[in-house]
Amino acid sequence: MKKVLLALLALVSTTTFAQKKVADVATFSTENYDLGKIKQNVPATAQFIVTNISKEPLVIEAANPTCGCTISDYTKSPIPPGGTGYIKATYNASGMGAIHKTLTVKFAGVDELKSINLTGEVLDAAAYDKWVADNPKPSTETKVKDDKTKTITTNTDGSKTKTKNKKHKKGEKTVVKS
Repeated sequence: MKKVLLALLALVSTTTFAQKKVADVATFSTENYDLGKIKQNVPATAQFIVTNISKEPLVIEAANPTCGCTISDYTKSPIPPGGTGYIKATYNASGMGAIHKTLTVKFAGVDELKSINLTGEVLDAAAYDKWVADNPKPSTETKVKDDKTKTITTNTDGSKTKTKNKKHKKGEKTVVKS
């Protein structure tokens, strides 16, 4: 009888004190967001997507930056099971040089905190403009017909990369150019 009582007590205390971890309730699209090259005094924003992997609504209680140079915003309403929310972080880019900024995320009912990070490099206006001129962005054109997608990327060296036959919702026709 003592053994049964002790086993039952151990089981109850284990389940009572078992705490949820962030990995039990949420996944992030990324935990590290590289802002790349940033022009000084031009704020840069990153968006982290949070997916609720639990069976209960998920509430982001806080997403606090570790310094005053970064502000955050996040989904305030409960995220349903399987649903997504966001955490936005905007860095003011006032100081020059390499950056590494951290936000601490707190979910309701989870004692563990999650850290997500911003990195990048702030350049003065002249250096940034030179970098942009020396590093043009590739252009992309995507065509969708029936259930097939065709994407053509023109790279900065003039070469083209083609991707075909990706599944897409039937009947949807879209052309995207960037």
